[in-house]
Amino acid sequence: MTINREEKKKNFFSQNKFVILFLLVFAFLAFYPLPYYITSPGDARELDPIIHVEGGDEDKGTFMLTTVSIGTANIPQYIWAKFSDYREIIPADQIRSEDETDEEYNQRQLQMMEDSQHAATIVAYQEAGKKVDIEYHGVYVTGIMSGMPAEKKLKVGDKIVAVDHKPVMETKRLLDVLSPKKAGDKVDLTVLRGDNKMNVAINIEEFPKKYVQNQGPKAGLGITSPVTDVTIVTEPKVKIDTSQIGGPSAGLMFTLEILDQLSNEDLTHGKKIAGTGTMDLQRKVGPIGGIKQKIVAADEAGAEIFFAPVEANNYRDAVKAQKDIGSKMKIVPVKTLDDALEYLEKL
Repeated sequence: MTINREEKKKNFFSQNKFVILFLLVFAFLAFYPLPYYITSPGDARELDPIIHVEGGDEDKGTFMLTTVSIGTANIPQYIWAKFSDYREIIPADQIRSEDETDEEYNQRQLQMMEDSQHAATIVAYQEAGKKVDIEYHGVYVTGIMSGMPAEKKLKVGDKIVAVDHKPVMETKRLLDVLSPKKAGDKVDLTVLRGDNKMNVAINIEEFPKKYVQNQGPKAGLGITSPVTDVTIVTEPKVKIDTSQIGGPSAGLMFTLEILDQLSNEDLTHGKKIAGTGTMDLQRKVGPIGGIKQKIVAADEAGAEIFFAPVEANNYRDAVKAQKDIGSKMKIVPVKTLDDALEYLEKL
């Protein structure tokens, strides 16, 4: 008795239809993207291998930056995050603008990291009384709001060097020039796009309500998170290699590590010290996202002390997470670099 190929196929699918159906459903659940991102605890990385000050001092203790892992959500991950205290579900529009690609988002994060390194270097060298020369070269466009005038005229990566033919070489200057403008005004931007220099006429328009919410009517071009292009020359030289770590949240820890290597004293006093928070040129420590996940990462790395920004309830959430996971790590609130240095002096 013989069975032809068609009958064999029919018998195979009949006998295995539930297995095939299960595999199809599993594939759908695993690969169907949702309009959300999931953040989870990342790691705590020692800064000694990342930052090198020429002739810098080596100490027994360590400063560590902390990271958060982030990725697009699928259905299983979404359900898992719903029942996890240390996985956070974030709507996609809070991470990226509607038209921003993954490449543009990653580029924006890397530029913000570079800006963070510059601020940390300047503040640390000034605190140590070491030579640091700063040159400003313009303002990078790192994000563009959907539906705003900049969307049709500018691209992520463009560098603005003048407004109305007057030089604008840093972010603060750009914001100062644009802030008095009203809806209906027009500005002429001088923009560098790669090797090309061009003039771009662009209107000022009111922001859509979804961007300003309860702030009342505001107007602008639609550029988000502009970053200054800076060249810093230091003596002694410093090199920072963060590979593909993005975002500005390591500013405080960069500052402390650079300052530690510039100093003859051991700022760590032999301790393992983690932390987070942005750093600006006024020495202020700014709030960040994912503080709970960073507490978990620091605790798993054996950190004894954790510096947490006070603003935006970062410190409160850090203490809550520390107690929740039963960590013995000391959580220290900081508003400025001076707060961190004063605490370290008392160790």
